[in-house]
Amino acid sequence: MVKIFSLLLTFFMVSNVLAQNIFQKNFENATRSSHSQMRIDFKDSLGNTAYLPISIIKGKTKGPTFTIVSGVHGFEYPPIVAVQRLLKDIDVDELKGTLIIIPIANTASFFKRTPFINPLDKKNLNNAFPGNVAGSVTEQIAWFITDNIIPVSDVFLDVHGGDACEDLIPFVCYYNNTKSTEQTALAKKLSENSGFDYVVSYPYTISDTDPAKYAFKQAVQDGKTALSIECGKMGNVQEENVGLIEKGIYNMLATMAMYDKGTGPNKNISYLNSQTYINAQVKGIFYSVYKAGDSVKKNDLVGYTSDEFGKVIEEYRSPKDGVILYKLATPPINEGDTVMCISSSE
Repeated sequence: MVKIFSLLLTFFMVSNVLAQNIFQKNFENATRSSHSQMRIDFKDSLGNTAYLPISIIKGKTKGPTFTIVSGVHGFEYPPIVAVQRLLKDIDVDELKGTLIIIPIANTASFFKRTPFINPLDKKNLNNAFPGNVAGSVTEQIAWFITDNIIPVSDVFLDVHGGDACEDLIPFVCYYNNTKSTEQTALAKKLSENSGFDYVVSYPYTISDTDPAKYAFKQAVQDGKTALSIECGKMGNVQEENVGLIEKGIYNMLATMAMYDKGTGPNKNISYLNSQTYINAQVKGIFYSVYKAGDSVKKNDLVGYTSDEFGKVIEEYRSPKDGVILYKLATPPINEGDTVMCISSSE
């Protein structure tokens, strides 16, 4: 048994070294005004196979490396559609520097229409970082991004939206990492220049050795400038949200002096620096008349859960004054689910 495991481990290591070489060869190619595409293949000990599509766009002149990842959750469609348009519309002769684009990080989730998790190994890619070179396919994908993509990135942008059951307001967010002031300042500047109405900062509390879990948090832990867009909701493609994501990315590239297609920052930014979460303690049927973006007061009744016979078994009240950043938007609710996130300026 030990011998079989050792052989499998050797196989995975060799396969992933070959994958690294494919990426490095394309990234280190000195040819400018070029657009290369590749698929990095993965296989785990359970026989699952997966792949990671990567596009590398090298501008006419040298400059920063800006990485864009979408589809970490394959049911979040506006980010994926926005990145597809970006891949088509970017003029390499007008680009300064390099774009690394992962158009769909979790292809199995996308094609199987599975919210949150990879249906192959039942793991959430946005909970798997820094990953494992010899782990399941999801863990290997996280490892590849951590070991290969993040190190060569100057800016790492992770684009998300509301999954199949989530309602949210469009916002851009970053971690307030006081240990890396230069990177945090740039993440804040990119957020403010993105054109989004809402700029959200999260506290950064993990140590250098704690598992980061989230993709862009891994990049922050590794000393990079990193941030995330959250735009779109409920497993649908909303044209206005696709447009917001495109505008946000172009504004960030303009801020980095990489591509001159920015429209400038929003003149009326709302800063949301304090988040409080309401979590369900029961399983049942969820009801709420509130939507993402609604303002609430402390102790407002914002929803409730009933059992299958209509009996109310749990009520949810706002813990503070604020705005609903995102919330559960469909009736099924399970113990531990996030009912909603209430956000405020302080």
